[in-house]
Amino acid sequence: MSANDNQKAVPNALPAGYRFNEFEIKEVIGGGGFGIVYRAWDHQLERTIAIKEYMPVSLAVRAEDLSLELRGERYQRLFTAGLTSFIQEARLLARFNHPGLLHVLRFWEQNGTAYMGTLYYSGMTLKEWQLTSPESVNEAWIRRLLPPLFGAINTIHQAGYLHRDISLDNIQIQENQLPVLLDFGSARKEIGNLSDETEIMLKPGFAPIEQYSEEGENEQGPWTDIYALGAVLHSLITSNPPPVSVVRCIEDNYQPLVERQPPGYSLPLLHAVDCALAMKPADRPQSIDAFAALIDLPVSDVEAVVTRLQAPPEPPPAPVVEEEEIVAPAPVVMAVNHGSASVEPVTPRNVRRLSPGLVALAAVALLAVVTVTWLTNRHAATPQSDASESAAPPPTAAASPPVTTPAALATVYLKLDRGANVVLNGQPVEVKTGNNGFAALNLAAGQYRIEVHSGTSMHAQSLVIDKPGTWLLNPGN
Repeated sequence: MSANDNQKAVPNALPAGYRFNEFEIKEVIGGGGFGIVYRAWDHQLERTIAIKEYMPVSLAVRAEDLSLELRGERYQRLFTAGLTSFIQEARLLARFNHPGLLHVLRFWEQNGTAYMGTLYYSGMTLKEWQLTSPESVNEAWIRRLLPPLFGAINTIHQAGYLHRDISLDNIQIQENQLPVLLDFGSARKEIGNLSDETEIMLKPGFAPIEQYSEEGENEQGPWTDIYALGAVLHSLITSNPPPVSVVRCIEDNYQPLVERQPPGYSLPLLHAVDCALAMKPADRPQSIDAFAALIDLPVSDVEAVVTRLQAPPEPPPAPVVEEEEIVAPAPVVMAVNHGSASVEPVTPRNVRRLSPGLVALAAVALLAVVTVTWLTNRHAATPQSDASESAAPPPTAAASPPVTTPAALATVYLKLDRGANVVLNGQPVEVKTGNNGFAALNLAAGQYRIEVHSGTSMHAQSLVIDKPGTWLLNPGN
């Protein structure tokens, strides 16, 4: 895609040639709902850098003078909260000097928003790698990837922070094959928190159950990132993420990898992934060191691997020093995440908690998640057999054509009180409520109005089903 094509794809982007003092924007290299990423030239140091701009398209637009202006005064609180998180992210990343973490060079405020200048990285995300080079993904390749990645995550944890947004598109594979851990998703998640839109905060399949709640007894910790890392490995091994955690709390259809035994993968690696994806936080490895030990991959090897891969052939390597004394050489041109532009520090005082009423909370948000289709299909209605059709008498000229029932496309879980009745598009339907308080409807593609009648009250929810998936509803709430 050319620079002009990128410019058209991101209409709110700054034009090529725009200057921030010594930095000149050359082209747009990525954009999402909360930020834009540019390739820029540093005229003072004569090098290419990346610039990230805080630009939440749902809250602001680009004015004629190229500053940002709000779409309405009601968005001021959300915009400011996201901006503050973006600034905190830049300051956090600037504290770290690990080759596996995005390196921030500068930060500034301008045009009514904020910017961070980072090293420019070439390469591709794990998501892109899996799509373009699936044949290269095997256990040996994964084991080479993990030490520097573990080191980057462990560096964040040792400083008292969590990433909370580890996924295939937040891990960049550089040209030298070393991974870089990218965005924390701070602005996105802060805006999602304040607007009560969980779906823009979390990535289905990668977010553990404790991230769906604000209150509870189990605080988030390193095990939260370890679940997401387990989901990344599950995706690399099976080509699919695990079932969404909020659905697993209703009906856990996760099949352990040690039972599936994908060919070419050892039981220790598969067992470690299964442990990382345990629903209860206490059942997961509690630290990166513990997770690495399950795979027989000590974190102490991380810096040695990174230094060896990045060091020039001459002169001979220096004596081994303590991990905190190692200063990695500045990476050459490497990679940028083309789909995101923000990150979030999470201090212990800001951790979110798992609510005792987790299942009820999950149903409050209309959570549309595209999950594996077998979850939907196992609830699908059994089609009419061919034998019964062949046994029927041939239709006469006046006979009506046979009625074909559309195949179920999605499973919709409803939170129901005892004695409640369900009306679907004006017609009563019979549903069975399980012990967990949920009933399931298997629906074909189309538009629906679901009403739940309980005593003298009625709550309704409208939805459009246009792709396979699993939905959680609590109509009217």
